[in-house]
Amino acid sequence: IVTYDVYGLTDEMLTEFTNQTGYEISLMKLDDAGSVLDHLLQHKGVQTADLAIGLDNTYLQTALDNDVLWTHFANVSNISENTLKPYDGPYAVPFDHGYMCLNYDTEIVDGVNYTVPTNLWNLTEDAWNGKVALPSPETSSPGRAFMTATVDYFANDADNQTDWTDWWSAMSDNDAIITTGWSEAYETHYTGGYGEYTEGYVGDAHIVVSYCHSPGVESWYNGNWTKSAALDLPRAAFHQVEYAAAVQGGNLDAASAFIEYLLSEEVNLQMPTENFMYSVLEGTDLPEDGGYRYHSTVPSQPANVSSIEISNNMETWLSDWNKAMVDA
Repeated sequence: IVTYDVYGLTDEMLTEFTNQTGYEISLMKLDDAGSVLDHLLQHKGVQTADLAIGLDNTYLQTALDNDVLWTHFANVSNISENTLKPYDGPYAVPFDHGYMCLNYDTEIVDGVNYTVPTNLWNLTEDAWNGKVALPSPETSSPGRAFMTATVDYFANDADNQTDWTDWWSAMSDNDAIITTGWSEAYETHYTGGYGEYTEGYVGDAHIVVSYCHSPGVESWYNGNWTKSAALDLPRAAFHQVEYAAAVQGGNLDAASAFIEYLLSEEVNLQMPTENFMYSVLEGTDLPEDGGYRYHSTVPSQPANVSSIEISNNMETWLSDWNKAMVDA
């Protein structure tokens, strides 16, 4: 199995699969979803994996276009319609999902020290200089998802004189903290999360890109308390769906068996507490324990960008983003 460090793939889970099926598992853990895609493309025709876990809907279409996946024959059902919207085909199955958006520290962004932003342009104001941490879309799947949301956000705002690259240039001018990945943004720079308890904490950003249910995870760990909240701005959130897919040239029987196992109630209902993402099974939600569900936001109007549109435009968007940041 080629994947990134998916927390939900616990040793207990893998051992149970082996006990049930007889298949031995070897995990190849890469940096992130982009690394999984790169691995599949680099090994096209000479694949070393049977199953890929962790491609999301900003990467999946590229894998499909490059013909590195196989039609699985896993018997799966009861998958929610919402998670099938980005892709509902025979080459990949969603196994978890969540919404990416801005999170803010409510103890600092409290209406006195800082006002809660009502639009993305607010973050380009002097008060937010150097106080916003954003993972780079070139090296981070959360960063890639959020950049995609900004494309849709500014395509549908009232200001027809500016576009999404103008906002990123303005954020660069305003000394936004651009990090290589989510961990650096959230754990090192963000003041509203658990980062203050980790080595290397800086704590210079009061807004960060993370999941809209990250405050719920914080609360679940902290006995129904969090100082973090999700910022629900129309079209500024991205619905991320992560997939399991059989790799062309691999062991299709083993891959299909694992997909069935991953989508079983036994395993998938554990996604919120093992992988800190929503289960994809119909009728499921985050647990209420510890304020998990209460402090988790489901965006009222997430960005509306299809997987095909993402695949067709991503390279251009990344080039335009890079130019916007360099020329700012």
